[in-house]
Amino acid sequence: MEIQKPVTLFCDFSNDNHKAALVKLINAYKQDPMGGSVPFNEDEGLILIQNLASHPSCFVLFVMYNGEISGLATCFINYSTFRLAPYINIHDLFVLKSCRGKGLAKALLQKVINIATDRGYCKVNLEVREDNLGAKALYTEFGFTECEPPMHFWQRLLSPTKM
Repeated sequence: MEIQKPVTLFCDFSNDNHKAALVKLINAYKQDPMGGSVPFNEDEGLILIQNLASHPSCFVLFVMYNGEISGLATCFINYSTFRLAPYINIHDLFVLKSCRGKGLAKALLQKVINIATDRGYCKVNLEVREDNLGAKALYTEFGFTECEPPMHFWQRLLSPTKM
């Protein structure tokens, strides 16, 4: 069997196969050591799909490998008040463990960067766990750097919460 190059495509929230792949990939990400969480149940998966599909600034990119949806980038368009332009925040970037090392994450990152460039956005940003050395190496390869001055990701959880 001939191995094909990774292909990116936008998630079609009206496509049942895309919806199933989205929940499958997010659940795999949640169960990955870098996610460290429990998977969504069926009802929560439906809520995820509905919320992302109706979010006005969200898009999800898939990467296909040998005919299978094997990774995703969940992105949100935001606005930089300092740079007076929109930008893309990559919220999730994940490739199935069985498909890593095949250029899939690179294909996703390059597609997001191309979208931002084509649309005239000012940057692409993302967050990465301090202990995720593989991801940090990949992001460095694509020109991502730690913010200057370094930023910290803070949160205040509100109820009800699923985490």
